[in-house]
Amino acid sequence: MAENIINNDIIKEENLVYKKTALLTDKPLSYCPGCGHGTAHRLVMEVVEELNAQDQTIGIAPVGCSVLAYEFMDIDMQQAAHGRAPALATAIKRLYPEKYVFTYQGDGDLAAIGTAETIHACNRGENITIIFVNNGIYGMTGGQMAPTTLPGMKSSTSPYGRDVESMGAPLKMTELIAQLPGTYFVTRQAVHTPAAVRKAKKAIRKAFENQKLKKGLSFVEIVSNCNSGWKMTPLQSNEWMVDNMFPFYPLGDIKVPEE
Repeated sequence: MAENIINNDIIKEENLVYKKTALLTDKPLSYCPGCGHGTAHRLVMEVVEELNAQDQTIGIAPVGCSVLAYEFMDIDMQQAAHGRAPALATAIKRLYPEKYVFTYQGDGDLAAIGTAETIHACNRGENITIIFVNNGIYGMTGGQMAPTTLPGMKSSTSPYGRDVESMGAPLKMTELIAQLPGTYFVTRQAVHTPAAVRKAKKAIRKAFENQKLKKGLSFVEIVSNCNSGWKMTPLQSNEWMVDNMFPFYPLGDIKVPEE
């Protein structure tokens, strides 16, 4: 009886509360349990599906945890060299101006080796979307200190905490590029709660719609956790993120054009 109920009733369309977007592949996510990348992937693909733009979207994934994106996103994807995703996105968008083109990058990639490409693409106002996942650490390669690592935050290469005097201050890329004339929409969001997920999805959709309107570059930062790199449980890492990351990287729109 229970099996019949499941097969005949619960899986009916009217009983579905949530289902995976068809634009995520069936390959199991290989990210660490509790990581925000999976949710960010889902939001991007939900937006593409809602825009009916699967065959009109090209994503660029560079090196880092974000390099795995092409295994999970059922759209045209291109891998870029470490940090070079904005440069590659620029070329693709200029060759195919009618396409939706986005990069999906981590903080070690975008804010370190890719700083120049990021800043110049933003300054030129390339009509692309940059999605920037910031967890304050090099997640894939061993938890080293990144440009976004907080003052006093421990990592494998700053075991006593980041010392600003000797190691420099964290780089607030989102505030930095918001000052550039080529950026049209700049925002910082998160994906750790249902309310945050809704706001993040709204921001990502706005960024894609801006491309259609040829408004220039949209930049969406997603502050996320790295429970493995931070040596915490997923719950602990989310709590630590709220208490420590958000005060330094406050959520909300940073540059919104006048309507």
